[in-house]
Amino acid sequence: MSGQTGRLMGAAMAITLGAATLSACGDSTGSGDGPKKTVVTLGFVNGGNTEFHTCLQRSVEGEAAQRGVKVISANSKQDAKTELANIDSMIAQGVDAIIVQTVNTGALKADIERAGRAKIPIFLTSVAPDDTSTVLGAVAVDLNQVGLLDAGWVSNDAVGAPRTAGIVAGAPGAASDLLVKGFVDGLPKNIKVVATAPGMFNRAKAKTAAAKMIKEHPDIAYAFVVNEDMAFGVQQAFAAAHKNVKIATVNGTDAGLAAIKDGRFGATVAIPASKLGQKAVENTLSLLDKEPITKIDYVPINLITKTDIDQAPRYCLTG
Repeated sequence: MSGQTGRLMGAAMAITLGAATLSACGDSTGSGDGPKKTVVTLGFVNGGNTEFHTCLQRSVEGEAAQRGVKVISANSKQDAKTELANIDSMIAQGVDAIIVQTVNTGALKADIERAGRAKIPIFLTSVAPDDTSTVLGAVAVDLNQVGLLDAGWVSNDAVGAPRTAGIVAGAPGAASDLLVKGFVDGLPKNIKVVATAPGMFNRAKAKTAAAKMIKEHPDIAYAFVVNEDMAFGVQQAFAAAHKNVKIATVNGTDAGLAAIKDGRFGATVAIPASKLGQKAVENTLSLLDKEPITKIDYVPINLITKTDIDQAPRYCLTG
């Protein structure tokens, strides 16, 4: 998962279209008196280059290919200005809709306004706006609930004993904020957060932040890390300091599940990027075609520990 205010919580699969295909979309081709085929083009503006973003894009593009829909992808590299430039590029290329994995929910207002003036709808992944009238739709993750699930695991593991915890967040202003809020809100009174630092969704930066954290607070018993890639760096820092800190994290990747099995991580919340991408494409196309579906959809999330690891969903499409 990489990079929200309000209740916002961060792919293109498309439909093979025949005679009665999506209305209001794309170019039409045909010959003689035969049926015409509407060609739909979706823009996908991705937020970064973490494993979550890579899997999300693979899912969007893979589903779109199966459905005969064209996808134009761009990466904002965790930069809001680049995201807006990518929106402008999609508008200039005349896409039918733009799927956006935003880097910062504060950037969405400008994105939506710009696309709205061009009469191109925006569909969001991972988060949903409070004012749903401004977007075509969203496939979101209840990021607050993700944090609550990890906090619940910490609470159960501590069984009422007083403990301290540290938090390694991602990039400010995006999904990380909601994850952290859910975690902090869900902690019982016996667990005290003594340190919080941004890891910027970067393993090396997370490792550096964790090394400083454990040096300043050597009694930390738990760490909440907002994605598994950073969690590996955090775990390395704790191991180097000879500290056995229990880590709760987020994603459910193959590597993350392996770390659950061997004890490097205590728990993770599985958020299948493959499902998020598939639903984003499917729902975008359905909403463009004015089908009666849920405008704001949510992907399921699951707390995964060593005892229920076999129940973890598939995180990423292969190939």
